[in-house]
Amino acid sequence: MDISVSSLPVQVLPPVNFTLRVSALAQVLLRWEPNPAQEQNNSTLRYDVKILSPVPEEFDTRRTRSVRTAALHDGFSARVRTLLLQEDLEGSSDWVEANLPPLPGAAGTSVTNLSCVTRVTIPGNVSLRCTWLPGQGAPEDTKYFLFYRYETHTEECPTYTQDKWNRNIECRFSRTQIKPGEIDGLIAIHINGSSQRAAIKPFQQLFNQNAIEKVNIPRNISISLQQNDLLAMWEKPISPFHEECFEYEFYLINLKSGNKQILRIPSNSFRVRVDVSSRYSIRIRANHHHICCVTGLWSDWSEITYVGQNKLENSTAWILTLLCVSMSCTFLLVAIICKMNHVWSRLFPRIPTPSNKFRDPFPVDYERARTCTSSTETEVGSLPEGFSCSVLDDSVF
Repeated sequence: MDISVSSLPVQVLPPVNFTLRVSALAQVLLRWEPNPAQEQNNSTLRYDVKILSPVPEEFDTRRTRSVRTAALHDGFSARVRTLLLQEDLEGSSDWVEANLPPLPGAAGTSVTNLSCVTRVTIPGNVSLRCTWLPGQGAPEDTKYFLFYRYETHTEECPTYTQDKWNRNIECRFSRTQIKPGEIDGLIAIHINGSSQRAAIKPFQQLFNQNAIEKVNIPRNISISLQQNDLLAMWEKPISPFHEECFEYEFYLINLKSGNKQILRIPSNSFRVRVDVSSRYSIRIRANHHHICCVTGLWSDWSEITYVGQNKLENSTAWILTLLCVSMSCTFLLVAIICKMNHVWSRLFPRIPTPSNKFRDPFPVDYERARTCTSSTETEVGSLPEGFSCSVLDDSVF
């Protein structure tokens, strides 16, 4: 119950020596002291703290200090007052306020469109990649430099990528001190710069480590058909989070009909009724489930897995295969026949008619000898005495 100050037997005085100090990158230490003139008389002192900028916030505490993480490039403003509680009565003092000025630099020279992504590369290690655009008012000779802070660790970027004017526009950390598996841990990014022609204004931004984590692809995906059902199973991505901390999207395409659907799956197995006469392509991706932490960035899609066969395509394939085999057999048979004929002609060649290389001194007698076997032919000439037809036959070349 809130009671006015006049209802308390004592006056409530504001704190003293309220100060703001930058204690780390994108971090402010708020400190104050109790008013030494404050009478307590068995009362309880508390303090109401209100952050005015950059992000409004209000809380109360019994301590006289507080550490807040905030982007400080546009300054920081806060105020505090005393709360006095006595039995069922409560009173409050006036506010006291303190401010931090904006970081110096020319307007329009700060980076814009800052975006960062983390990834668990191996168990226990987190990589960090940030990209940005140069400020519209930044000269061409501007050099930007990125720092990140996680808890108490601060580190400058080791590897940059430049644009055509050699201005840094991307940073990569292959290893960081970011702890995988932490819930709502803050990553503070600070980018300052230098130029010969202008003062470059720094820029700071805070990221929830779970919100910018690009989840890894699900592992060991297994797809099978069981009667009229498609059964899919897989393992959770590489991550310190448990299986129940992930959700999945199942991208199913019927290659026969062209129908596509994306199904949201809360577990690492799935069964769906399908057309067994169709062929399907399947891809899966993962993300954090909101029951464990802030939803991050969806993983890349897994490689495409195919299952099933279109019956029409299968029949066509068989017909083409049969046609190719038939044609091959026909060509082979023709080749064998041609080959056999060639071999037969080599084994049994035709006997050529011998040519007469020498002039026959007895052409008439030789001609008669060729025809002497016929008893009906008329003798053309006479044979030398003692020769017979049989002797001539045995003397043919």
